[in-house]
Amino acid sequence: MSTFLWVIFPYICLATFVVGHFWRYRYDKFGWTTRSSQLYEDKLLRIGSPLFHFGILGVAVGHFMGLVVPQDWTDGVGISHELYHFVALAGGIPAGVATLAGLIILVYRRRTTGPVFRATTVNDKVMYAVLGTIIVLGMWNTIAGSLLTIGGEYNYRDGVSPWFRQIFWFQPDASLMAGAPLGFQLHAFLAFLLFAMWPFTRLVHVFSAPLGYVTRPYIVYRSRDERPGTATGSRAQKRGWERVQ
Repeated sequence: MSTFLWVIFPYICLATFVVGHFWRYRYDKFGWTTRSSQLYEDKLLRIGSPLFHFGILGVAVGHFMGLVVPQDWTDGVGISHELYHFVALAGGIPAGVATLAGLIILVYRRRTTGPVFRATTVNDKVMYAVLGTIIVLGMWNTIAGSLLTIGGEYNYRDGVSPWFRQIFWFQPDASLMAGAPLGFQLHAFLAFLLFAMWPFTRLVHVFSAPLGYVTRPYIVYRSRDERPGTATGSRAQKRGWERVQ
């Protein structure tokens, strides 16, 4: 079971992530959107959206530091374990709270605004549940993991982080995750599950950028020529072209 959970399952999810995005772009290009609902309600959106998006950026930076940057590097520049985990708490908890608060506001808005709720797919509803659980578990792991590390009981940078990096070297050691606390295991499992769901939800908009606007030709609007004697001026105007006097 450990081999399936911590070796096979991550690769299934990552393969689904890559192939799913290719499929979505190839066969559902017009559905590659957030399905913006700002026209229906914007008061809650103005509060929830910045909280969520700026919070998730902070969470992403924290995960990069904790998972991608080896502990030897921070030790090499003189950052102690206690200082590192203090910074993780000081930065990770506010980012997690902002992300969770933003998500709650956005889900509440989506649930209580009729047109917005009707535009929400089943995949998106499941995605919100998984994402919310991941955020809560991440905050718990940040607090509990830091306390356990300082207490000398468990250091996720000796277990979870090397396992995560080994995935991309195609040499994951399942025993590293098998020995991690349950909270870290659930967080990792659901995170990879979210990657598998990603291409089939509104999360695809993360990989969208309006680069085409830079090279797109200008749209030129011209008024209708109504001078007497011309082909246009000699025939009656159609509705919609009347000039306001």
